[in-house]
Order: sequence, then C-alpha cells, then structure tokens
Amino acid sequence: MVDNRSFRKVMGQFATGITVVSANYHREIIGMTVNAFMSVSLDPKLIAISIDENARMYKKLQETKAFGISILAEEQAELSKVFARQLDQGNRVIPFVQQADVPVINGSLATLSCEVNEKVVAGDHMIFIAEVTAINQNEGNPSIFYGGNYRKLSEILK
Repeated sequence: MVDNRSFRKVMGQFATGITVVSANYHREIIGMTVNAFMSVSLDPKLIAISIDENARMYKKLQETKAFGISILAEEQAELSKVFARQLDQGNRVIPFVQQADVPVINGSLATLSCEVNEKVVAGDHMIFIAEVTAINQNEGNPSIFYGGNYRKLSEILK
C-alpha cells in the first residue's frame, strides 16, 4: 500500500509548470493555482485540469461553463502562492483581463480561454476537459514547481 505522503513526494519529482485557473462566478473572479494541467487533443483543441474535491473552487467551477488558464512566467511565482493560499493577497492587485469572456492574468507566459466540454470524477478529484477557444502567448521563462519548491528556469540553466 502506498501512503499519501510518499505518493506526494514521488509525484513532486515530476517538474511542472504553474497555472492559475480562473473564472467569472456570480460577478466575481475566482481563481486557484493548478499544476495538474495538460493538453489532450489537437482536433478539437482540448485541455484537461484536475481539481481536488476539497478545493474551495471545486463546486464553483462545476457551475461555470468556461474558465481561463494563465501559464505563469517565472516572475509571477508570487501570484501562484496567493492563489494557493500560501501568501496573503493583502493590497496586491491581481492584473486580470478578460479574454474571450473569461478572466486571465495579464503578463502571463501564455493564456487560454476554455469552454467546459466534459467533467469526469476520478477518485477524489474531478477532471475538467475543456475546448480552447482563444490563446495568447508572450516571451519569457515559465514558473516551475519541482520537489515541493518553486524554481526558476533561468537559474537552472546557468
């Protein structure tokens, strides 16, 4: 039997980019940090995110028909900590902009606007499969999460 702590540690050996998933919900913008994000299909253009059933956005995201994904640049790691509730937002203004009617974070390495296509329960998570309706890309390096820590590609490549 594999215990939760060991499983998390092993999965932490897989380096991931960091995204913030955001949505319009009853006239407010909601968001959370997600690193369980992947491309699924090119035709149609589909992505998937996996959300823990205990996440504060779990039920809210189920009610939305669309969401945005912001792939964070390395200088935006602090924003990830805000959305992961590791850092208090304080007076920090989150630079959201609307892209194809969903909120995304301005200045991100890339952004995707998505419409929910399917929801699949998988253990204690729900996998949201969504069609990409708009994209934007900027230059820069990604924020990386590895071994339970935020890393900068520019430092790794030195």
